[in-house]
Amino acid sequence: MWIFYILKQRSILWVLLLINILGTIYGYYWYRYQLDDTPWYFLPFVPDSPTASLFFVFVLIGFLLGRNFPLIEALAAITLFKYGIWAVGMNIGGIVATGQITIENWMLIFSHLGMAIQGLLYAPFYRITFIHFFIATLWTFHNDVIDYVFLMFPRYPSLDEYMPFIGYLTFWLSVLTCYLVYHVAVKKERLILDL
Repeated sequence: MWIFYILKQRSILWVLLLINILGTIYGYYWYRYQLDDTPWYFLPFVPDSPTASLFFVFVLIGFLLGRNFPLIEALAAITLFKYGIWAVGMNIGGIVATGQITIENWMLIFSHLGMAIQGLLYAPFYRITFIHFFIATLWTFHNDVIDYVFLMFPRYPSLDEYMPFIGYLTFWLSVLTCYLVYHVAVKKERLILDL
């Protein structure tokens, strides 16, 4: 299929690597104030989107080196899709709640939609086994508990009053994401990334 031919071109992988490195840096910068207030033991679970793109940075480095890192691939596939879709929903929710839309909203919507798409597009090249998938699934639901039981979710002040509902939807988004990734990255035939 032509799309897979394009996806495995070294030039495309290098461009995606650069975009994901820059996006990861910006993402951690976006979380800087919340990270300053976060207890150290919750730090790995607060900056969801930049951590997802960081996982994908290592996936891309692996591809460029001709290697697979299956656990990182599983973490990337699940978190890219989940937090990509989650952030799109949160930004649209914020626009509806405030009646205002900014350039940052558009940038966050399109960049996070790109996150979700890229994680799935590369699924045929992953080497995820069930144990990798299981560990990444545990990470995902553990992160939901940290976010909505210990209240470490990303701050969107305009949506604070809706957080119980958002937490509920996030749980089901995690279920949907894990189901989807299992079917596109664990059960399917794998393609070879012959660069």
